[in-house]
Amino acid sequence: MYEEPYRWIEAVANRRQYLDDQFTQGNPLVGVSFSQGILLLTFNRGTEKIYEIYDRIALGGMGHPADLEKLRYTLLDMAHVEGFQRSPADVTASRLMKNGLAPVIKQAFEEIFKAPYIAKILLAELGTIQDRDRLFTINYDGMFEEQREFGLLAASSSVRGLLAPEWKTHGSLSSLQSALEVSLRLWGIASLLQASTPFPDNDEEGTVPSSTAPVSTMPNDEAIASRIRDMLSKETLECVLLDRESGKMETYRALSLPELQPFIPSVFQPAT
Repeated sequence: MYEEPYRWIEAVANRRQYLDDQFTQGNPLVGVSFSQGILLLTFNRGTEKIYEIYDRIALGGMGHPADLEKLRYTLLDMAHVEGFQRSPADVTASRLMKNGLAPVIKQAFEEIFKAPYIAKILLAELGTIQDRDRLFTINYDGMFEEQREFGLLAASSSVRGLLAPEWKTHGSLSSLQSALEVSLRLWGIASLLQASTPFPDNDEEGTVPSSTAPVSTMPNDEAIASRIRDMLSKETLECVLLDRESGKMETYRALSLPELQPFIPSVFQPAT
């Protein structure tokens, strides 16, 4: 009888370790707010990771495609029901996160006899002005955070802490070109830090959980550029803009590589 709570705690700890390991090979996802809107950026291997949810709301994901699809449809249904029963103004990323995603993901994580969601989610909501932009990130255990300028999904939660000072050095971003350049650089740093994070052996007792494991020092500029060049030559750059200046109710716009090419710094361009 007295052992049951401890068994549950142990089962949850094992589940956390398993899920942490699933994200080590995934691509980070970056979201930045700038004067024109919100830019979401990642790389994919053929399966899209960024989707439109509602007029000013987009979703970016990291994890198993089937789980991301299931959560996306959960949000789509909720957003359209809210918009129909209340009003489009009541459909916000905050309501979708707190009343929709977080409870569903938390429940799946804690029910140890059911499969958890192998998914981390970033919800971006475009404001009428930049100060009203919102970026929400949610972990596989239902824990979520709200940011206003910069959001990141990565295998280790400590990666974002290292990137926060790097983000602040760039100041206010005033154009799509500057937002793309900074987003690529942040993605490159996050990818390298994630790859160098020492994930402990599952069987080793007394180790720090991988989600809080220390990460290596910041990579240099050449390593960052090399990583981005390599990814541009091997995988698909996925980039979406929530465009504040579109003049339309629907602000979601997927940016193709030919459209982005003139804005990618030459140091990041793969050799032809």
